[in-house]
Amino acid sequence: MGLYRQPNDFTCGPYALKHALTVLGVLADPAQLTKLARTHWWSGTDEVRLARAARAHACDMPLIEATEERLARKALVKQLTEGYPTLLCVDAWEHWITVVHHASGKFVILDSREEPVVAVVTWKELEARWRYEDHEQLAELRAMVGKRLAHTLELPVYYDLHPVRPRFRRDLRARFSVQRARFLRRPEHRDLGSCWDDYLADLMEICRPRSPLHVGALSMGELLRRHGELLLDRVVYWHGAVERDDVKRVARNLEFVADTYGLVVPAASTRRALTDLAILLSLWSAAREGVQPLYASDQKRRRRKPRAARKKSTRKKK
Repeated sequence: MGLYRQPNDFTCGPYALKHALTVLGVLADPAQLTKLARTHWWSGTDEVRLARAARAHACDMPLIEATEERLARKALVKQLTEGYPTLLCVDAWEHWITVVHHASGKFVILDSREEPVVAVVTWKELEARWRYEDHEQLAELRAMVGKRLAHTLELPVYYDLHPVRPRFRRDLRARFSVQRARFLRRPEHRDLGSCWDDYLADLMEICRPRSPLHVGALSMGELLRRHGELLLDRVVYWHGAVERDDVKRVARNLEFVADTYGLVVPAASTRRALTDLAILLSLWSAAREGVQPLYASDQKRRRRKPRAARKKSTRKKK
């Protein structure tokens, strides 16, 4: 699992929520979210059902309404600044996306309908998709007031946003900057996005969220700078067939995900972290290239005789 496209046209809601939870460090299964939200192939998923699925993962998803472009942008930036990934229903309320970052007039969004999922858009591009014009309501109002006052009515415009707010302490949160988003959009890095959850799950076992209580903690980048060459040498030597650059790319992916979430290795856990990384890289190498028989592991072991039978055979005949 990771940051990847939805498999059909109607599960954009659960996938948008899944991406928001991933930003908060919560690994959720989109199939389970689809079931919790009771997504239907015809009607999709509304905000009420998505909020129910969010509560099942200890998160709230309130509704914030705005009817002016300036107020809508202000409300969205406020939620992003406070660290809450925000769901928007766009394209005339037909599709859900997740907004995760804002900087210098640029917005980083996760759109499960596109490939790659991560995108960087301007405010004008985002506002054009987000803006909902209710022509049906305008027609009803004009019918109520009559032709004389119909021309004075303005077209109702709505900007609804749904921040995902965890009820638990937020020690872990992704920081998808514009630079990181553009990095993930490159074709050579798309496999990182598709396996994002796997990288994060492994790193959560190795690292810890950055804390002032950690003395001498090392970032993943610093750990690999000090010991990365030794790790690569050992993995390539013992396996033999895997390319050094391929193993290095996986190590860099681990570093990228760890830095995105601010994960560090406490000084007291350095040796264990190196051991875990060596095991992970070795398992990845074996899964990629396969493993040849080692120490006659392909030969069948000889069956040993039962202990009673062996004793009997060694007795002297009287």
